[in-house]
Amino acid sequence: MAAAQGRLSDGADGMDEPKGTEGDPGHGGAPPPPFRAAVDALRGARLRPQIEVDPSPAPKRLAPYAYALEAAVVDGEEDLADGRLVLLHDPAGHDAWRGTFRLVTLVRAELEPEMAADPLLPDVCWSWLTGALAARGLSYGEPSGTVTRASSHYFGGLSARPAASQIEIRASWTPREGLGGVPDAGAHLVAWCDLLAQVAGLPPAAPGDASVVTLPQRRGPQSR
Repeated sequence: MAAAQGRLSDGADGMDEPKGTEGDPGHGGAPPPPFRAAVDALRGARLRPQIEVDPSPAPKRLAPYAYALEAAVVDGEEDLADGRLVLLHDPAGHDAWRGTFRLVTLVRAELEPEMAADPLLPDVCWSWLTGALAARGLSYGEPSGTVTRASSHYFGGLSARPAASQIEIRASWTPREGLGGVPDAGAHLVAWCDLLAQVAGLPPAAPGDASVVTLPQRRGPQSR
């Protein structure tokens, strides 16, 4: 995961503010039972074998309690896409969230420049997120985010490098809470991994699952 962690250096809803140590759940004292249960669900989720997930330092200032994961879609020694998912919890609630939990994510991968120029690409990418949540039957509220396309062209001593384009999805949403005020965090993680796999160009995990749109003409795997 070292390569994926190294690439995740941009802010996503404040995810790149100073972070605590790995496994530190927050600065609000002993974690309350709903947060502990949600974190346990994240740790116990069963994911596709192509996706490597590791805990990472969580942001300190977004909420009293936070837990973060970084993931990469791996093909041999190469990463096809990478991302970061942060679970936030404020027992007092948050007006903007309309709940006590919030999920914040950054996902990105490289594309062929021709695909990056498609005017429908941002809408398609956003539908991957909402489609992944809907396919898992998950309830959520207050979704927000951005889809960004970036292109790099090389000149002079770097002119031998081919042009590169990247898609980046930044989003956050409020998972609906169940019994005891605990959201189904594990299912949200599985849906997020579905999104990550879709961005990486993997086929759906289940036969006949066409809940999200396939992105053709992906750039080849990137060295880790």
